[in-house]
Amino acid sequence: MAVTVRIPTPLRKLTDNRSEIEIDGETVESLIGNMEASYPGIKDRLCDESGKVRRFINIYINEEDIRFLDGTDTTIKAGDRISIVPAIAGGQDDPHGSGSPRDRG
Repeated sequence: MAVTVRIPTPLRKLTDNRSEIEIDGETVESLIGNMEASYPGIKDRLCDESGKVRRFINIYINEEDIRFLDGTDTTIKAGDRISIVPAIAGGQDDPHGSGSPRDRG
């Protein structure tokens, strides 16, 4: 059964610039495998060498983080919406929010 997978902008070069794809999968693990078969190279961006989802990649099923479900063993049902969301790092170094170098001391 196919489900809709939302693809983040940094990975769209691997999906022919598609923001959403339809892929079969009974679990998140099989879904990622099927994505790799259709879009070579995407699994390496999502998973480490051991097959675990990379720390900076979040995968959601119907807005629920798979880390709080069964990880890559989480079952997927018809109609589920899968979102791949890369973590974003950054922000201000100054805890007081000052943007001026002279205010930093």
